[in-house]
Amino acid sequence: MLGDEAIALGALHAGLSGVYAYPGTPSTEITEFIQGNALAKERGVHSRWSTNEKTAMEAALGMSFMGKRALVCMKHVGLNVCADPFVNSGMTGVNGGVVVLVADDPSMHSSQDEQDSRFYGKFAMIPTFEPSNQQEAYDMMAAAFDYSEQQKLPVLMRVTTRMAHSRAVVECADEPRQQNDLNYNAVAANWVLLPANARKRNDIVTAQQAQLEEDAANSTYNIYSEGQDKSLGILASGIGYNYVNECFPDGCPYPILKISQYPLPKKLVRRLMDECKQVLIVEEGQPFIEDIVRGVSDNADIKGKLDGTLPRTGELNPDVVKKALGMEEGQCFDPCADVAPRPPALCQGCGHRDVYAALNEVLREYENPRVFGDIGCYTLGFLPPFRAIHSCVDMGASITMAKGAADAGQWPAVAIIGDSTFTHSGMTGLLDAINENADITVIISDNLTTGMTGGQDSAGTNKFEAICRGLGLSDEHLKVVVPLPKNMPEITQIIRDEINYHGTSVIIPRRECMQTLQRHLKQKKAHPQPLPKGGESK
Repeated sequence: MLGDEAIALGALHAGLSGVYAYPGTPSTEITEFIQGNALAKERGVHSRWSTNEKTAMEAALGMSFMGKRALVCMKHVGLNVCADPFVNSGMTGVNGGVVVLVADDPSMHSSQDEQDSRFYGKFAMIPTFEPSNQQEAYDMMAAAFDYSEQQKLPVLMRVTTRMAHSRAVVECADEPRQQNDLNYNAVAANWVLLPANARKRNDIVTAQQAQLEEDAANSTYNIYSEGQDKSLGILASGIGYNYVNECFPDGCPYPILKISQYPLPKKLVRRLMDECKQVLIVEEGQPFIEDIVRGVSDNADIKGKLDGTLPRTGELNPDVVKKALGMEEGQCFDPCADVAPRPPALCQGCGHRDVYAALNEVLREYENPRVFGDIGCYTLGFLPPFRAIHSCVDMGASITMAKGAADAGQWPAVAIIGDSTFTHSGMTGLLDAINENADITVIISDNLTTGMTGGQDSAGTNKFEAICRGLGLSDEHLKVVVPLPKNMPEITQIIRDEINYHGTSVIIPRRECMQTLQRHLKQKKAHPQPLPKGGESK
């Protein structure tokens, strides 16, 4: 199974009642697996996509409040979006178990940064699990839900891209656990975070930290393996432990401390440092453990990312670890020099192409126009041949950045945002713009799906005009167009007119994503609708 699939099946077999998520690589396949799973359908497990990660986290807390087990899934930057309810969930605690699965993306294969979600677990004072292989990813789901209910705290589970998207054989439980019964055991005083209540909970959660660390020291997932050669000790976490083992197919001669449950068990760390002359810390992501370990002992000779023994950025792999160990590196893949690079590009026939073509044509008429982009496949409009956008910061930032630029005196200021991103984080920015009648033109490029992550349902499909009106936008400056080459004169004139209107306007180019269109056509061909009685095919 893929790591993501092992996580999903582990959650189902642990008695899951609902998964709440917004699609984001490399976490998307978890929810998709549950959506297509027979047991999930039989049990009525909730698996519809949420509008964003914040709504996902809050809905999961609601399910937990009623005693059921809930899983929240997102990529690392999604944890920023749901930070408010996530951090506060440490204060409320849980009734039914809650596991927050976050997939980090070292090397930024499809992300804006390399942030390490383990810092969030420490910050929120909640336990964190980090599987080292697919079998642990499956097993840990049951352990995490059990531990969540035992400690009355949510559990953060952190994986990385290679864990999420690589495959291994997984042995499953004989019988799936039944779902929790609905209950009314949640204590209202814990969940109503008035200062008087929150102060009491803060004392309780702070006092729990020593027990959480002791539990980590005794965890079956944190393993201290003896080694004959004490000149070096290795502390390896998550998938880094796999990489170390790949370096020593006949067994590691050095003591190894495997870490897969946090808070970091300092007792085990001290043992490793006391027994070994030098300690190498192998962890995927930022030097989270290394920072803590350097604080445990100033005298230990510690090697890792902070001293350059391992690279500070990008992904680890067995060859990188071999180099850090002073071993001969394996044979690396050497791409053929004759193969031309193939940068990503918008699909041929994509409606976003026609939007950018029209926008570029119009903006050539203005001096120093600025286009503020957003997160989605249309971000590729930054690349040739369009070179159409000037910024892309985070989900929803296009509209608010355009407004801020207009506030500073920039004109024209154009925002381009996708349909799914608009409902994720763009609506509040548009409300700000409408309330001040900011001099911006907003383009909601609607391809009727969440295209960047594979064509998942978009929360606002067929609702965007109603949403814009509900936010206070006038019909006069709400335009819908079909982005096709034949409609270019109409589209360019509408863009020109709305830029020249000195207030907030919205243009919605709407045409289905080419990928989902082809999928729907195949489905229609495979399952044709029966002809009406007496009808004939066309």
